[in-house]
Amino acid sequence: MKVCVGSPGRFTTFNLARELERHGHLHTVYTGFPPWKVDGVPRERVRSWPWLISTRMLASKWGFRWFERSWNRLATENFDNWMSHRLEPCDVFHCLSGFGIGTHQIAKERYSALTICDRGSAHILYQDEILAEEYARWGIEYNPIDRRLVERELQEYDLCDLIFVPSSFAYRSFVEKGVPEAKLVKIPYGVDLSLFRPLPKEDDVFRVIYVGAMSLRKGIPYLLDATAGRDVPKLEVWLIGGLDPEVKPFLARYEGRYRYFGIIPRSNLYKYYSQASVFVIASIEEGFGLVQAQAMACGLPVIATTNSGAENLFTDGVEGFIVPIRDPEAIRDRVLYLRKHRDVRDEMGRAALQRVRKLRGWESYGEQVLAAYRQVISVGR
Repeated sequence: MKVCVGSPGRFTTFNLARELERHGHLHTVYTGFPPWKVDGVPRERVRSWPWLISTRMLASKWGFRWFERSWNRLATENFDNWMSHRLEPCDVFHCLSGFGIGTHQIAKERYSALTICDRGSAHILYQDEILAEEYARWGIEYNPIDRRLVERELQEYDLCDLIFVPSSFAYRSFVEKGVPEAKLVKIPYGVDLSLFRPLPKEDDVFRVIYVGAMSLRKGIPYLLDATAGRDVPKLEVWLIGGLDPEVKPFLARYEGRYRYFGIIPRSNLYKYYSQASVFVIASIEEGFGLVQAQAMACGLPVIATTNSGAENLFTDGVEGFIVPIRDPEAIRDRVLYLRKHRDVRDEMGRAALQRVRKLRGWESYGEQVLAAYRQVISVGR
C-alpha cells in the first residue's frame, strides 16, 4: 500500500508521515515546509513548495493577522494546485482538510485512490458559528472564516471517502451538521513520549500552567477569571504561547496575577510542565488539545473543557477533570480542590502519566490509521 500525504505545515500529519514511513507505506509527503523540517522522513520522499505557505506562517508568527487572512486563500489554492500537478501514483491520498480538493479529485480519477480528509478541529461550520458566538459575547469584532475556503472544505467533506477526526467532540460536530457517520473515523492523536517527560519539581508552590495560543478560541478570559481573578486566593499562574491581539485587554485586567512567558521551544516545554501542579485548558473549540497529553506525559493532572477532546484522553475524576465550556466557576472549583488535596493531586498526576504511556503515543496512532485504510480498501468503496 502506497500512501501520499498532503501537509502544508507540520501539524499532526508529519507525525503520521513518520509512522507510515516506519511501516513501509509512505510514498511521498507534499508540504510547504523545507524537506529537512519533516522529521523522521527521508528527504527523497518529500516534495516541498514553501513559498506561499511559509510567508503565511511567518505572518501568523509575527502577528500580522491582516496579512495572514488576505494571504490565506491564495496560499491554500496555490498549494493544492501545485500538489495536484505533482501527485504520484498511490493507493491512499491523505491530506489536511481544506488544502486538497483538486488533488483529491486527481487521486480518485487518475489512481482510484482512497481519499482521506484529515480534520483536526470541529466541522468548519460548527467552528465558525461557535467562534462568532464567542466574539459576540465579548463585544469583539469577528472575522469569519473566508467563505470561499469554507466552500472548498465542504466540497472535500462530500468528495472524500473518509473524514478523520481526533475526538468524540469533533465527531459529534460532523454528525450534527449532517455528515454520515459511515464517512467518519475517530482516531485520537498521539504524543511524543521521548520529548515530554517529568522532571522533579523544584519547589512547593502550587502552580497552574497553560500552554497554547492565547486567544478567545482557547477560552483565555475564562482561564484568567478562574485562576487569576480577584476573588481567587493567590495562585501562581504560568501562561505560555503566542498572543492574539484580542486577548490583550483581558491580560491587562489581570496584570500582576500571572506570569506570561511568550513562545517556548517545544523541546523545552517539559521543563515548564514539570514545575507546575495542574494543567488547565478552557478551550471553546478544538478537535484535540495535544498540550493536554504533553502535560500528562510530564505527570500533571488536567482540567479541560468538553470541547477540547479531553474525553478521549482521560477519565473525568481519575486523571483530571472535564468541565463545561464558559464556566470559570467550575474550573476554579477543581483548581482549589486540587490545591487543598495534595494526595488527590499526586494520585491524579501518577494516573495521568500511566494513562498517556499506555496510549503508546504516535506509534499507536499510526497503527490505527493503517487499520482504517485497510478496512475500507479490503471491502471496496
